[in-house]
Amino acid sequence: MVKIGNIELSDFPLLLAPMEDVSDPPFRAVCKKNGADLMYTEFISSEGLIRDAAKSVQKLDIFEYERPIGIQLFGSDINSMREAGRIADHANPDLIDINYGCPVKQVACKGAGAALLQDIPKMVEMTSEIVKIATRPVTVKTRLGWDDNTKNVVEVAERLQDIGIQALTIHGRTRSQMYKGDADWTLIGEIKNNSRIKIPIFGNGDVTSPEKAKAMKDRYGVDGIMIGRASIGYPWIFNEIKHFLKTGTHLAPPTIADRVTVCKEHLDFSMRWKSNHAGIVEMRRHYTNYFKGLPNFKDYRLKLVTTYSYDEIISILDKVQNKYADMEAV
Repeated sequence: MVKIGNIELSDFPLLLAPMEDVSDPPFRAVCKKNGADLMYTEFISSEGLIRDAAKSVQKLDIFEYERPIGIQLFGSDINSMREAGRIADHANPDLIDINYGCPVKQVACKGAGAALLQDIPKMVEMTSEIVKIATRPVTVKTRLGWDDNTKNVVEVAERLQDIGIQALTIHGRTRSQMYKGDADWTLIGEIKNNSRIKIPIFGNGDVTSPEKAKAMKDRYGVDGIMIGRASIGYPWIFNEIKHFLKTGTHLAPPTIADRVTVCKEHLDFSMRWKSNHAGIVEMRRHYTNYFKGLPNFKDYRLKLVTTYSYDEIISILDKVQNKYADMEAV
């Protein structure tokens, strides 16, 4: 059993990564149903939260069936982060996570996310302030360092543990790598096997299959794995990894009927949560991923991303199921 403070997880938990414009309640719902053990909100701007910006406040929405779930915050100002931590704490998540890993220009160039890897004392002070005010575990997600010359995540892990974080997730790339090249888990393994480190260490980066999950587990000894991009349009990856780790065999891949069913569930929740119009529009980014690999899908996709009619979307999805189910049967 893995414990984050008073949160009890399975022996090798699988975490859903916080992804901007992806990890909203509708997406989290289908991932939870398909085996995600611990999930996070999209990352939330501390400045937006303390200014009561509607988009930031809406990201605080969590539901009982999602538990355990963490609210993830990012920001560059210590006072703003402290106040945002209070607001997040009052939203009653199971934990609060701090983002020190986001590499995108709009975040890092404003001194937030991965930018804090260039100022470890400020990172430590900011984290300490949130640990002090939170009534639940505080965790951190970060990267190996800012670039190849400053891979300082070992120091980060030790110092953040010393001031009270309860778990650490490490993405196996530097900020300068963004999402390019291969993730390097070597330092993640070193931290997990560091005798000073007592908190759970989760690895993140390039886990796209059950085989890769097993290889990372066996090679680096991490306490669990966080999965991000590989889950987009494919929430089945969580149960597939669990089954493979337990049995050494593969679950049957989702059928076309499975894909259509989950896609419809995702759409329905998106419309309930956001509004009919916004739910339909924001669901458009997911269709390509749900039906990745299907031959001659382009025409269906074009129709799905241009219509505003729920009934028409359902009709198109039914046609997709009928057409490709016939191909499966051949």
